[in-house]
Amino acid sequence: MVKIGNIELPDFPLLLAPMEDVSDPPFRAVCKDNGADLMYTEFISSEGLIRDAIKSRKKLDIFEYERPVGIQIFGGDEESLSMAAKIVEVTNPDLLDINFGCPVKKVALKGAGAGVLKDIDLMVRLTSAVVKSTSLPVTVKTRLGWDDNTRNIEEVSERLQDVGIKALAIHGRTRTQMYKGEADWTLIGKVKNNPRINIPIFGNGDIDSPEKALEYKNRYGIDGIMIGRAAIGYPWIFNEIKHFIKTGEHLPPPTVGDRVAVCRKHLYKSVEWKNAVVGINEMRRHYANYLKGLPNIKEYRNKLVILKTVEEIDDVLNEIVSVYSGYEVENTPIQLINYHEKCAV
Repeated sequence: MVKIGNIELPDFPLLLAPMEDVSDPPFRAVCKDNGADLMYTEFISSEGLIRDAIKSRKKLDIFEYERPVGIQIFGGDEESLSMAAKIVEVTNPDLLDINFGCPVKKVALKGAGAGVLKDIDLMVRLTSAVVKSTSLPVTVKTRLGWDDNTRNIEEVSERLQDVGIKALAIHGRTRTQMYKGEADWTLIGKVKNNPRINIPIFGNGDIDSPEKALEYKNRYGIDGIMIGRAAIGYPWIFNEIKHFIKTGEHLPPPTVGDRVAVCRKHLYKSVEWKNAVVGINEMRRHYANYLKGLPNIKEYRNKLVILKTVEEIDDVLNEIVSVYSGYEVENTPIQLINYHEKCAV
């Protein structure tokens, strides 16, 4: 069992990473169905919460079936983060996470997200302010450092633990790397094996198969894995990893019927949570991922992204199931989507 404060997770839990414009309640619902042990909201601006910005407030929505679930905030000012933490606590999540990893310019260059990696003293002060402002367990998501000359995650982990965080998730890249190249897990392993560290350490970055998850579990000794981009359009990855770690065998890949059923639930949840127009529009970014690997699927994808009613989309999804009935989708390597302009930390 892994514990984050008073939250009990199974041995070697799998976490769904907070991803801007992705990790909303509809997406979290299908990931929960398919084995995610702990999930986080999209990151929320502390300034936006204080201003009562509608978009920021909407991101606070969590549901009982999601638990345990954490709300993630970001910002570069102690007072704002403290006030935001108090607002978050009222919504009763299971934990509060601080984003010190988002690499995109609009966040990092304003001294928030990964921008805080330039000033470790500030990072510690911000974290301490949040811990003192809430009774929720506080966790942090961050990167190895700002660049190759400041890969200071070992110092960071000790100092953040000292001010009271209950778990740390580390993405194996620096801010300047964004999502380029391969994630380097060696420092994540060093943090986990540091005798001073006694909080759970979760690794993140490039986990796209059950084999890699098991290899990294054994090699680096981390307490669990956080999965982001590989779950987009493929929430089955959580249960596939769990089954492989337990048995050494692969689950059968999802059938076309499975893919369409999960896609349909994602659509219905989107419409229910947002409204028909916004829900349908925002689902358009997901169809290609759910239907990846099907031959000659482009015609159907092109239809799905222009339809404007749930009924019309349902008809196309039913047609896909009928046309591809019996077609076996191979379990091909998951293609990690590149989020240079998003925050999939």
